Amino acid sequence: MASLSPLGLMLSSHRKIVLCNTAFAHMFGHEIDDMQGASLAMLYPSQDEFERIGQRGWQVMAQEGQYQDERLMRRRDGSLIWVRVHGRAADLADPFETASWVFEPLSAVTDAERLTPREREVLAGMAKGQTSKDSARELGLSPRTVEKLRASLRAHFGARNAAELMSRIGGMPA
Repeated sequence: MASLSPLGLMLSSHRKIVLCNTAFAHMFGHEIDDMQGASLAMLYPSQDEFERIGQRGWQVMAQEGQYQDERLMRRRDGSLIWVRVHGRAADLADPFETASWVFEPLSAVTDAERLTPREREVLAGMAKGQTSKDSARELGLSPRTVEKLRASLRAHFGARNAAELMSRIGGMPA
């Protein structure tokens, strides 16, 4: 049944891929056999983002049993893809021991490779509806720094405001 899903499905253990479906493997430009047993770090734009997003995800999953966000992830060829990620932990005491995940591609983000890790994190916060203050608190930055990063993102994508930026990222007509 999982092989028929248009969404990427994956089972992980300690942030390594245990099982995945064809849609998941192809979304990232891999074959299923190449992914099984591999660290999820290979799908993140940087090791730092793998660690930071992992820390946030672990905290939320330990409290709520599930985690959701939107983020840029890396394909095998190095290009980035914007995805919506949903995860559910089998055990709140150790959320990364076994977790199931759903990955939904949202759109191709042009020139995303040129974004800094912080810009990607601020963009992900915007996708979650966070204010600058919310993002600043979560990322350990000042609200002014987040505002500067948001302005940089708007300029990068030629958007006049946050709504137009999010519509461009999400592939919706502006």
